[in-house]
Amino acid sequence: MERKQEIYQVTLVGGAVNILLLLVKFVAGFVGHSAAMVADAVHSLSDLVTDAIVLVFIRISDKPEDKSHDYGHGKFETLALTVIGMALLAVAIGIAYSGVTKIVDWLNGTELQAPGMLALWAALISIVLKEGVYQYSMVKAKKLNSQAVEANAWHHRSDALSSLGTALGIGGAIFLGQRWTVLDPVASIIVGIFIIKVAIDLLRNGIGDLMEQSLPEAVEEEILQLVGEVSGVDEPHDLRTRRIGNHYAIELHILMDGNLSLCDAHDKASEVEDLLRERYGKDTHVAVHVEPKDVNDG
Repeated sequence: MERKQEIYQVTLVGGAVNILLLLVKFVAGFVGHSAAMVADAVHSLSDLVTDAIVLVFIRISDKPEDKSHDYGHGKFETLALTVIGMALLAVAIGIAYSGVTKIVDWLNGTELQAPGMLALWAALISIVLKEGVYQYSMVKAKKLNSQAVEANAWHHRSDALSSLGTALGIGGAIFLGQRWTVLDPVASIIVGIFIIKVAIDLLRNGIGDLMEQSLPEAVEEEILQLVGEVSGVDEPHDLRTRRIGNHYAIELHILMDGNLSLCDAHDKASEVEDLLRERYGKDTHVAVHVEPKDVNDG
């Protein structure tokens, strides 16, 4: 199965689960009188939106190079990651804000209605399903080396943890009595704070790649080590790296014997390029600039 088709498959599986949970949570939230469950339902709605975003952007990012995109369309996948992070952050802030207003009302003497068992069962079902989809999506994300699928996987995990917090809050409000109904909105705030952290991490990665952030230091050190071990190649330097969607772009300078023929120097540079593509994928963009040893500029 092609990479794009596998991404569609894993996204559609998550989408189907999100539709099911969206309906269950909204019904359970309103019928069961649970603010935390309604907040959880909104989170599931955001999951469904991000599934649609992934499907649209992956289709674009899979397009080959063209006149206006010499490096392909891989950045659209990174853009999807960033959009998902923004959506997740907005949802998280809304969840936390809703919980705070409920607690303020409670402190001012408003009696909060205790949630029903239906809301608790909905939260428990959500935990199991969303954790399962997270595990499935993360396996596929690593296999396909897809930032967007990984971001969506974390969205599923955040929903599972959101439902866990919701279950604890609802359970406490049900079993500890009327005095503890405030645990329901407290749970929604804790969930919101956790999701904010996940969203910020996604945004940091997405914006970093869009701003041409270098690859991790460990990867750059590995690149220099690999190139330095090639026979006839000395002092790899001036390394520049970045991500283009799910691919790497690597540019560096190397020193070689100045007495080599142009053909021999070209062949050795091609050997370096082939080595890096073998290690980081056939679609890795590699540019090698050859400099002669023992020859001073000027």
